[in-house]
Amino acid sequence: MNLAKEAILVLEDGRVFHGESFGAEGETFGEIVFNTSMSGYQEILTDPSYSGQIVCMTYPLIGNYGVNEADSESRRPWAEGFVVREASRVASNWRSTETLDSYLKRNKIVGIEHIDTRALVRHIREKGAMRSVISSTDLDETNLLEKVQNSPEMKNRELASGVTTGKVFEYESNGAEKFHVVCFDFGVKTNSLREFARIGCKITVVPSDASAEEVLKLKPDGIFLSNGPGDPAAMKKVVAEIEKLTLENMPMFGICLGHQILGQVFGGSTYKLKFGHRGGNQPIKDLTTGKIEIAAHNHGFAVKAESLPDNIEITHLNLNDNTVAGLRHKTLPVFSVQYHPESAPGPHDSEYLFERFIELMKENRQ
Repeated sequence: MNLAKEAILVLEDGRVFHGESFGAEGETFGEIVFNTSMSGYQEILTDPSYSGQIVCMTYPLIGNYGVNEADSESRRPWAEGFVVREASRVASNWRSTETLDSYLKRNKIVGIEHIDTRALVRHIREKGAMRSVISSTDLDETNLLEKVQNSPEMKNRELASGVTTGKVFEYESNGAEKFHVVCFDFGVKTNSLREFARIGCKITVVPSDASAEEVLKLKPDGIFLSNGPGDPAAMKKVVAEIEKLTLENMPMFGICLGHQILGQVFGGSTYKLKFGHRGGNQPIKDLTTGKIEIAAHNHGFAVKAESLPDNIEITHLNLNDNTVAGLRHKTLPVFSVQYHPESAPGPHDSEYLFERFIELMKENRQ
């Protein structure tokens, strides 16, 4: 006897998917996006870059190894909703402390399963990422479509201020402290902090709206601009503060949203991708070495190559669509990448970028 509660997913163009509720019951809105990772669902759910988005996993069975506290990438899940083909009710792993279903219920994350995720992903690829709703309380398609079309669009949304830390805090280095890095928290993942700590950096994490003056008072050896959610074009005040810091000739490393902010600092512009890059299998070419790396991505915006001035060098390209995946300034110690070198989840091919930042701080100190 099937006692599952019905749930419905409605997209802003009128496409409807009927399935079953799992996780929390209720109604949730967000931009519908997909992630191609085969595992790492807990890290994905707790990545602040997913604020404002409903995430569909392309891998058909999600939840089979459960959930544990150690794999969280921030203080709570940020995805607005979760879409899977099948949610495993059995959690089989020695590290597991909870099932995915229980975890979503506890954190009030609405989910839907038993829909054709292949059809959904193909629709997103053809039509583009769009607003959507998951509901297990209102099953009226017409009513839900009207609600979706009245919900906020991702374009021009500033979301970093909603996920950033409320106060400055420190993350100590593993062993002797070699460098002091100030991290702008636009939605930083804990594994970025772990990576810096592993190579001897103490990190001071500051809110997304920290001023250049506040950061300089901390006397850092370098500045890290983290990943985060929302439209980078909506962060003009942050761009202005980062621009002041570049005048200090201080080493700076940006990833994801931080990369897009640096693109704007140097006169470039950003644009919204049709459906973005999300997953642990994006091929990236490092134009400075000729090497190919497989990288973890989670972004829906990119820096426009033709908008960049002559003093900026494009260092990395995404080989799937030739979008800009890395930049560096030709005279200042500043560089950035569009992806997630800290992985979690994803391959570790890009860890060398942390070492590249260390070398910049060493050179600058000398």
